[in-house]
Amino acid sequence: MLSDRQKQVLKAIVEEYVRTNEPVGSKTLVNVRGLNVSSATIRNDMALLERQGLIEKTHSSSGRVPSEAGYRYYVQMILSEKEKTVQSFPLIDQIFKRHMISREEAIKESMSLVAELTNYATIVLGAQSHNARIRKIQFVPLDERRAVVLLITNDGYVESKKIFVPEDLNISDLEKVVLLLNDLLKDCLVTDIDKRIKENLSDDRIRSYITYYDELVSTFVRVFTEMVQDKFYLSGQSNILSLPEFQDVNKVKEFLNAVENQEILKVVETTANGVTVRIGEENTVQALKDCAVITVPYELDDGKKGAIAVLGPTRMEYHKIIPLLEYIAENIKKVV
Repeated sequence: MLSDRQKQVLKAIVEEYVRTNEPVGSKTLVNVRGLNVSSATIRNDMALLERQGLIEKTHSSSGRVPSEAGYRYYVQMILSEKEKTVQSFPLIDQIFKRHMISREEAIKESMSLVAELTNYATIVLGAQSHNARIRKIQFVPLDERRAVVLLITNDGYVESKKIFVPEDLNISDLEKVVLLLNDLLKDCLVTDIDKRIKENLSDDRIRSYITYYDELVSTFVRVFTEMVQDKFYLSGQSNILSLPEFQDVNKVKEFLNAVENQEILKVVETTANGVTVRIGEENTVQALKDCAVITVPYELDDGKKGAIAVLGPTRMEYHKIIPLLEYIAENIKKVV
C-alpha cells in the first residue's frame, strides 16, 4: 500500500518519463516536478517503489523508469481520481457540430485529429449490431464456379459475399446447404451462427451433409463471420514507426504484418463497458508488446456497438488521452 506522497512520486516519475523519454532521478523530481520534499526523502520513496516493482533502473543511467506494473498502477490512479467536471475539447466540437456531417465521417475525422495531436495511431471499430438476428440467407449462382451469398438481418442490414465453388463440388449442393442454413439460422443472433450449427449437428438434415461439413458448412460459417465482422478504420500508423521503440527493423516488419493481417484489432477491447487499458505484455499480439492500447466503447440508440482506441508506446499520456476518447465516444451518440 503506497502512501499519498509515494503515489505522487510514482505519478511524477511516469509523467516526466512520458514527457522526456529519459530516466528520472530524484533531483529532477525536486527541481522540475516541484515535489515539496527533500531529495533524500524522494530517494527513499523511489527505493520502495523499485522494491515493489513499480519502477526499474536502466543500465545507462542512475535514474528510474516506470515498469509495466508501474504504468498499470498509474492508470488505476488516474481512473479513480478522474475529475467529475465536464471537460470540453473545442476542436472535437467543431467536427461533431458541422452541418450535414455523417456519424461515420465525424468519428473518422475526430480520430484522425487525435492521431495528429498525439502522434500515436488510432483505431475505429465500426458500429455493429450485436443483437442483430438473421432474417434470410440467399444464394445467387453467377456461373458454374461462382456465386453470391446474401445475408439479411432483422434490422434491414444486407451484406453480400462472392464465393468460389471448389471443383469437387457443384452448385446444387451449395444451394441445398444454403436452404438448410436459411431454415436453421432464421432468427439466430449473428454472433451465435457457429454455435447454432454445432448444436444441431444431430439433426438428420445436417447429418446428411456431414461428409461435406468441413468444405461446405464451415465455409459458410467463415463467410458469415467475414460478412458481419467489424469494419475498421486505422489512422496514424506511420506515427508508430517513428517511435524509439520501433527503430528495430524486425519490429517494424512485425508491426506492418500485424496491420496488414488486421491482427491489431485483437488488442482492441470490444466487450467491456468502460475504459480498457492494455499495457505491454497484456497485448496478445507480439508486434505490440512494447505498446499500450486505450479502448473506449460506444453504443448507439439502436443497440449497435463500436469502439475507438489509441495505440502508442507504454509511455503514453494516459491522463490526456482517456478523457479525450471518452468525450468523443459520448458525442458519437449526438450525431444523427
